[in-house]
Amino acid sequence: MNTDKRGRRRNAAAVLMAAAMLAALGTAHAATDDAPLYVEVADVARAPIGWVEFCASNPGECATVPSAPRDVVLTTKAFKDLVSVNRYVNESVKPMTDLEHWGTIEKWSYPDDGYGDCEDYVLLKRRLLIKAGWPREALLITVVRDRKDEGHAVLTVKTDRGEFILDNQAEAVLPWFETGYRFVKRQSQKDPNVWVSLGDPRPAPATVARQRR
Repeated sequence: MNTDKRGRRRNAAAVLMAAAMLAALGTAHAATDDAPLYVEVADVARAPIGWVEFCASNPGECATVPSAPRDVVLTTKAFKDLVSVNRYVNESVKPMTDLEHWGTIEKWSYPDDGYGDCEDYVLLKRRLLIKAGWPREALLITVVRDRKDEGHAVLTVKTDRGEFILDNQAEAVLPWFETGYRFVKRQSQKDPNVWVSLGDPRPAPATVARQRR
């Protein structure tokens, strides 16, 4: 099968998946009492050192002013766009730890050379969506504990149908409560330079799975 045919089939599958996901969301919340569509936001938290250093190196990226929170209206097309961006970045960037890449334990950067770890995937997805017209206030870099109870970064997209997660470890764009992660903290919708704790009381799952970093 040639590349064009594979691409068309994958796009068609993404559309069908988007439609099915949006239809299912109508009953998901009612059927799952312990899985609210939105993570509870708690107190102000300390920003990750990686974000602080990223802003120091890229001041233009962080020179924002506080603004009103905004949620995206999640249409079938919008969900398809999320799936496409998530898949594109996951396939375009090769995983590499910061120690291998930069010789340091933690460094957030755009994966312009084609390599990066979880935070770098998130930064690129966020940048692409903002360039496509998505509101910054709905695109939140988020720190979680993964299935190994290790730190991991994902992009939370706040919508009128709940919070969805773009993850370099998964092609599917899932509601936050279906990821199997424990949510720790993320950027505030009002100001990306302010971080807030997340009131996710669930422990990290005991299942151990090999994660792509």
